[in-house]
Amino acid sequence: MGRFDLDTFVEECRAALGESEPLLAIKAVLTRALAAPAEVQAALPATCAELAVLHSSAELTVMKAVWAPRMALPPHNHLMWGALGVYGGKEDNRFFRRDGDALSQVGGKEMDEGDVALLGADVIHSVTNPRTHAFTSAIHIYGGDFMHKQRSVWPGSPPAEQPATGETMQRYFTEANSAMEQVRPGP
Repeated sequence: MGRFDLDTFVEECRAALGESEPLLAIKAVLTRALAAPAEVQAALPATCAELAVLHSSAELTVMKAVWAPRMALPPHNHLMWGALGVYGGKEDNRFFRRDGDALSQVGGKEMDEGDVALLGADVIHSVTNPRTHAFTSAIHIYGGDFMHKQRSVWPGSPPAEQPATGETMQRYFTEANSAMEQVRPGP
């Protein structure tokens, strides 16, 4: 791919949708991009916690996800397949299954810079940045319109299912930035 170019990357992702196994084709595009994480970081710097839409259509959403230090996103689903690729830092994913009205943890995956994880449409997972003083940055690619799909999130302890949209999930990033402002030393 050479230097990471967002427009080229998105076009390659869109082209991958036409393959016989779109998720595997998306994984290949993402893996190539993550082979040069510094180039991705230069194009998509991590300066605050954010969930930034880079491309959105009915068939494909490409997002930049930046996790603040120690930020945790509660269990949630996507109701569409996804490919997650870390280009800076570490990301801990925990996987769950429904157990009546409750959730049971069924596994996890620690992701480092350059790692890619594929998620099926029925996956429920939580995400945590285990780093205490640094952001984690990732590209998330979804097989659908992520921002407008009605999904679920399970906040609280014990987790209780609630409706979620892209806007609902954005609040967690806004709250993480506010929390960081509270602990930053003044001038």
